Amino acid sequence: MKSAAKSSPSKGRKAQGERTRKAILETAVHIASAEGLEGLTIGRLALELSMSKSGLFAHFGSKEDLQVATVEAARAIFIREVIKPAFESAQGLLRLWKLCDIWLAYVQSGVFRGGCFFAAAAAEFDSRPGPVRDRIAEIMKEWLATLRNAIVEAQTAGQLNKEIDATQLAFEFNSLELGANWAFQLYGDLRTFKRAREAIRERLSRYATAAGAPLLSIAKPQTSRARA
Repeated sequence: MKSAAKSSPSKGRKAQGERTRKAILETAVHIASAEGLEGLTIGRLALELSMSKSGLFAHFGSKEDLQVATVEAARAIFIREVIKPAFESAQGLLRLWKLCDIWLAYVQSGVFRGGCFFAAAAAEFDSRPGPVRDRIAEIMKEWLATLRNAIVEAQTAGQLNKEIDATQLAFEFNSLELGANWAFQLYGDLRTFKRAREAIRERLSRYATAAGAPLLSIAKPQTSRARA
């Protein structure tokens, strides 16, 4: 009984610490997406969250630790908002379309305050060697690999021409997505998402086989809703 009584307060403190860390990182990803990871400091977060700097230091020993943890938190949100919904579709052309379509919807709906977190972070850290840049690069490679794998699956299913270069097509789709994010963030132009979707569908239509073409008629654009 004594042992249980002693462990209960300890578990409570641990759970509270985890909740606090989660709340800190939820705020951090939005600040970093809009102001950059370099603008993310213990002092900036303390002001935003009305917490003491010492309280924040208890969770993150250094600015670099905070930045890496923020990148990981952003990755978890991206998986929740883009990858998991897209993977509810069957392997093949529909899943490939959903990955691209939901990515565009995720930017348009304002999941992150400053648009695509990883587009902003990659631009900020592409010439800065270190753990933060390395993790951002790994996550960007994960996304490109996810696109490429979806293309290969569509080819294997006989829905896309097997002669096309899957790596090249993944690169093109990613470029169209990043271009849409850039135009929306810089100009506030919502039409950029329609343009990107049309360009992606045009390529899918061009390379679809007789078995894959009918799937495009049931692939509808994701409805985006602005977030508070």
